[in-house]
Amino acid sequence: MSWTSQAEGLIRFYDAAPAAAPRPALLWLHGGGFAAGSIDMPEADAVARALQARGVAVASVDYRLVGPGVRYPAPSDDALAAWDWLAAHRDALGLDPTRTAIGGASAGGNLAAGALLRLPRTGPRPAGAVLAYPTLLAEQPVPGAALRAALDADPDADRFGPAVVREMYEGFLGGPVERAPLAAVPGTASPEDLAGYPPVLMINGDVDELRVSGEHFAHRLHAAGRPVLVHLEPGTTHGHLNRPAEAGFGPSVDRIAAWLHGLPGSATTGLPEVTA
Repeated sequence: MSWTSQAEGLIRFYDAAPAAAPRPALLWLHGGGFAAGSIDMPEADAVARALQARGVAVASVDYRLVGPGVRYPAPSDDALAAWDWLAAHRDALGLDPTRTAIGGASAGGNLAAGALLRLPRTGPRPAGAVLAYPTLLAEQPVPGAALRAALDADPDADRFGPAVVREMYEGFLGGPVERAPLAAVPGTASPEDLAGYPPVLMINGDVDELRVSGEHFAHRLHAAGRPVLVHLEPGTTHGHLNRPAEAGFGPSVDRIAAWLHGLPGSATTGLPEVTA
């Protein structure tokens, strides 16, 4: 399972059986709270290799991390540049444009969702979006009673309360969340903003407060008439794709691969398939 660097080091490309062209592909952005993580972490490398083994080509993005001199929109700009590269090379790589998607986990899910709001309505666009336990709101709704009870019972999983999330976004933005651009907080998108949004597969953690922002966005997509399918991975906490040894990793990767192979008809408009 070899990889090659492309696009001036921005992308690590994991090819999938070149003889089996055209094949699905995923532009993938790891998580890490916008300020941490790398393309070597399991959430990037192990996920890419697992999808590669399931016949999906993956372009893993080594976007700039928030820190001194780096704030929004720098990571988002990198996501857009990576998409431009992948779209320009789809034919040469033998990728199927109707099954070439964008996606990410946690903060990477934010960058993927936000990139779709920044891309022009004309020109090559992703055929779908894969959002794994994404953070999409700087100010989250209060979790429901069942989720709150599950978080209270598992203090190690209870890591994303309102103050923590707000601080993360303030670091991302370099300023107050009240002045955040839409693409930095995709969960606030209106039906008009979501016109033309592609089909979405969302996989949320079971005991994860960030799940409320994902579910909020899923309902906004549904209200806008956009195809969206949400799965709650049983028994998982935030970041399970970064822990390949855990039981939830394999089923989530299987679900992503099957969905990508099935595009453009693999997502249906509807409310989340699993709610709690």
